[in-house]
Amino acid sequence: MLAHELTHVQNRDVLVMTIASFFASIAAFIVQMGFWFGGAFGGDDNDDGPGVIVVILVSAVVYVVSFVLLQALSRYREFAADRGSAIITGRPSALISALYKIEGGMNKIPQKDLRAVKGELAAFYIFPPKAKQTVASLFATHPPLEARVAALQRYEAQLQRTA
Repeated sequence: MLAHELTHVQNRDVLVMTIASFFASIAAFIVQMGFWFGGAFGGDDNDDGPGVIVVILVSAVVYVVSFVLLQALSRYREFAADRGSAIITGRPSALISALYKIEGGMNKIPQKDLRAVKGELAAFYIFPPKAKQTVASLFATHPPLEARVAALQRYEAQLQRTA
């Protein structure tokens, strides 16, 4: 795991993510300032409604696109750090073992909400209990454990062929 974190440092992942989020923040700021000072609520009482709606829609699109791109970049950086640690140590299986240990420790934390309602009453939730796991995976900054392990196993096979 130390090699994984060192690869994050070597690849300057914090800098990459900061720059990427900075440009997304600048784009969102420009859109918001255009909304507030670009005539939507300006001094003239010209009620041309479509201008306000366009600014709001552009703001929403900028936010959604930047969020998706930042999530994809974050997951890519995790795969790159896994690959870098596999190259540094020459033992991807050690990282696989560490990932399973971490995942096993996380499974000891109770995952069941004792207040959860099963059956027909689940329809009254905004997000049904089963959908929460799917929605949570959309917002995860790290790839799923299975995908990371599969990639590390491919690296292990490549390293064994070259040795």
